[in-house]
Amino acid sequence: MTPAIRVAEPVLDGNESRYVMDCLESSWISSRGKYIEEFETRIAEFCDVPHAVATNNGTTALHLALASLDVGPGDEVLVPTLTYIASVNAIRYCGAKPVFLDSVYPDLTLDVSQIEQKLTSRTRGIISVPLYGQAVDYSRLEEIARKHNLFIVDDAAEALGTKFSGRPAGNWGTCATFSFFGNKIITTGEGGMVVTRDRDLADRLRFLRGQAVSPDRSYWHTDVGFNYRMTNIAAAIGCAQMEKIETHLQRRQQVARWYISHLAQYDSLMQLPIPAIGTHHSYWMFTILLRPQLGICRDRVIGSLAERGIETRPVFYPVHWMRPYREQNGKYNVAETYAPQGISLPTHGRLNKEQVKYVCEQLVEAVEMERRQGTDVDEFRRAA
Repeated sequence: MTPAIRVAEPVLDGNESRYVMDCLESSWISSRGKYIEEFETRIAEFCDVPHAVATNNGTTALHLALASLDVGPGDEVLVPTLTYIASVNAIRYCGAKPVFLDSVYPDLTLDVSQIEQKLTSRTRGIISVPLYGQAVDYSRLEEIARKHNLFIVDDAAEALGTKFSGRPAGNWGTCATFSFFGNKIITTGEGGMVVTRDRDLADRLRFLRGQAVSPDRSYWHTDVGFNYRMTNIAAAIGCAQMEKIETHLQRRQQVARWYISHLAQYDSLMQLPIPAIGTHHSYWMFTILLRPQLGICRDRVIGSLAERGIETRPVFYPVHWMRPYREQNGKYNVAETYAPQGISLPTHGRLNKEQVKYVCEQLVEAVEMERRQGTDVDEFRRAA
């Protein structure tokens, strides 16, 4: 049954249909066409960088970035354990080893202070993750990376429009990657992007993206490449979305303000996603953290909201709990404490004030009900 209030919905109220029809009528529907370069240009300009390379999804953007930086067997790459698994899988695709970092509370972004403790002679770089749209401490991150000659790939899939010290996500690190899946701030259906200031890296990204075909000899391949190209149709949707990027971002800011106005009084029950000092939160998701001392099973709250017609989503499981990456003796206190408490509430541009009010009322009621019943929060860990 489709929930009455969905956790995410794309807003397609611009020129999307017009531009897609242009692709169909012109027959430019595959990985060549005017919209691809235009979309790349719009993203590059938005991030204030000179180069953007479109891909067919956010995961391939991550893999392409690491491959273009020559990450391979024997290398280690630092990455937060509290992230979507694509951040970690991309490292493994290259034959390298992910080395996990804990997060900071309440931002849930990687704990930059742990980086130097985890460095070895094999460390090549860091994947940073501005989780749910909250900015990483990029200034400190870049300082450490320069000191130890490390690359930074910023997995900004969830952070288009986020800013730190006035600079947008995509403007930090060696390069950054974005996702344009249907639930993101802007969408192409499926799609991704790598952005960078480094011209040589951009050339390498484009070369490997298209099967590493020689620029001087058709169907001659000098390296192992990939077919990670975006279609012109997807880029056409992206161009229409970028024409209204400020509107898309403003809608999310409004939704966040509504949530804060209703939930701020319930500080004893939950931590709200308040932007860190010096940051501008894009609010890809409005994610609350239940107070651990309540002893509430987060998944039961999610189930209760679903019964009330409200779709939500859990904060990611720490990756070091999962079978392909399990660490028997791993200890990441913030990730392990707060991942079981996190709920992302409906966050998208189609929500209205009354819907947000209803979500808040039902959330508080569900939390209070679970608190009275005294459910077992350790169910989460046992399920992992």
